[in-house]
Amino acid sequence: MEMKWLLLVTLLALGAVATQEHDIGDDDGDDVVDIEDDMDDGIEDVEESKSETSTPPPAPKVTYRAPVPTGEVYFVESFDKGTLDGWILSKAKKDDTDDEIAKYDGKWEVQDMKDTKLPGDKGLVLVTRAKHHAISSKLSKPFVFDTKPLIIQYEVNFQNGIECGGAYVKLLSKTPELNLDQFHDKTPYTIMFGPDKCGEDYKLHFIFRHKNPKTGKYEEKHAKRPDADLKTYFTDKKTHLYTLVLNPDNSFEILVDQTVVNSGNLLNDMSPPVNPPREIEDPNDQKPEDWDERPKIPDPDAVKPDDWDEDAPAKIPDENAVKPEGWLDDEPEYVADPDAEKPEDWDEDMDGEWEAPQIANPKCESAPGCGTWQRPMIDNPNYKGKWKPPMIDNVNYQGIWKPRKIPNPDFFEDLEPFKMTPFSAVGLELWSMTSDIFFDNFIICTERAVADDWANDGWGLKKAADGAAEPGVVGQMMAAAEERPWLWVVYILTVALPVFLVVLFCCSGKKQPSAAEYKKTDAPQPDVMTEEKEEEKDKGDKEEEEEEANEEKLEEKQKSDADIGSASQEEEEEEEEDEDRKPASEEEETVNRSPRNRKPRKD
Repeated sequence: MEMKWLLLVTLLALGAVATQEHDIGDDDGDDVVDIEDDMDDGIEDVEESKSETSTPPPAPKVTYRAPVPTGEVYFVESFDKGTLDGWILSKAKKDDTDDEIAKYDGKWEVQDMKDTKLPGDKGLVLVTRAKHHAISSKLSKPFVFDTKPLIIQYEVNFQNGIECGGAYVKLLSKTPELNLDQFHDKTPYTIMFGPDKCGEDYKLHFIFRHKNPKTGKYEEKHAKRPDADLKTYFTDKKTHLYTLVLNPDNSFEILVDQTVVNSGNLLNDMSPPVNPPREIEDPNDQKPEDWDERPKIPDPDAVKPDDWDEDAPAKIPDENAVKPEGWLDDEPEYVADPDAEKPEDWDEDMDGEWEAPQIANPKCESAPGCGTWQRPMIDNPNYKGKWKPPMIDNVNYQGIWKPRKIPNPDFFEDLEPFKMTPFSAVGLELWSMTSDIFFDNFIICTERAVADDWANDGWGLKKAADGAAEPGVVGQMMAAAEERPWLWVVYILTVALPVFLVVLFCCSGKKQPSAAEYKKTDAPQPDVMTEEKEEEKDKGDKEEEEEEANEEKLEEKQKSDADIGSASQEEEEEEEEDEDRKPASEEEETVNRSPRNRKPRKD
């Protein structure tokens, strides 16, 4: 037991020394170098012997191959050709904006992603910041909403994070006026989808433009905000996969990294609703002049009491207060600083007469106070304030007035909002205060399996490469220990110590021999030894009982022999007495029979 406590104290002391050295290293940079040098010298041999095991194994290499669609698609783009072939840069100007920033002159380039783990995997990069960017491309054929779902999917990586800007796409409506060379913010679109952020407002847009069948006007319908926390997708500088699925039954799903973050129905979960209300408030209805909306009114019969003094102050001086002893009435609270000197460049003509700055009067520090003493103010018990009549229920109360309802002249019912305006192009029209936003692997199709295969061959490959390149927990610990050798002591204390204590205190009892060891020797096993001990104990008890019984029998026998001996002795004594008594009686009888001893008979 003494050895256990000695080892425990030694380990704790080692941990305390390591912690102290680490704290010293944090306080003084020079000491860090000295400590680490000492630690390097101390564990140099250990590191040399463990150099092979401490170095993490090389990560498995992931080879990039451009994804290929596995079914019918309306649009695909992986940018692996390294050019912007098929994409059109906008030359438009934004309306109602200063000419300096109105132009869509932001730069787009096809580049490798920063710190890419997949050489050869290229994407579209928004290069510049604080500019308007617009680029678009035609679909292989227009998408018409009929009986098949719509799936749009693409990847985004905010390589430098994102301060304020978007990374959403627009599906541009098929119209005769569509001119991709003049693509701008007012160009009609059918759907807008993707991430957007400014300040601490993280959004994932899904907006579609719905056509009013009565008026022919379009109105934007916004999906409800997702409940999921989106912040990580904007800040972790990783590639994320954004997917929108629209179904002919009006249901929709929004996925990030193939996980649903928002879902709903076009009829129920859009704002404003697709269909207007059947009734609306009559805009020509007006509230009557005598309509009384007051639930409570002042009591008209209430009268102010005669003793109600509205002029009484809320606070009055405390008449019971007494000036503290030692109060310095003649000393001001602040005095001119005697040590202050007028600056040399002080110009009284320009700056006026110089006055020393005021400081607290040092004489007041030891006194209760200085200056003119005034009584403290207390609440006035007679204060009542301005009198007001009490409120009573209004007998003429008619409730809150509302205009009457009338049938909505613009009412319509569109039960198939999925059937939106066909679109024929996809575009990015963005303003960003952050550069190097990476886009990749666009696909527009109707089959979920095709989109999933495309995602697995593109985004899935990036994810696998990133996972292979990232060291495991053990590798990260080893790398950290190589930079800071004192971490080995921390590892020992946090990992080895608990294990050692468990083994020491829980598994260090008296070792019992195994069955195999019993088989190798003639020594009886624990259960056999126990039986033999019990048999020996029973046998000993029986022998003791037999000895006690024999002793009792012997005592009884001796007692009986003693009784017999005493009885025979008594009989012998009685016989001897009888023999002695018999001759005497014979002699007496003889004497009595003699004539001399006879008495004369009386006649």
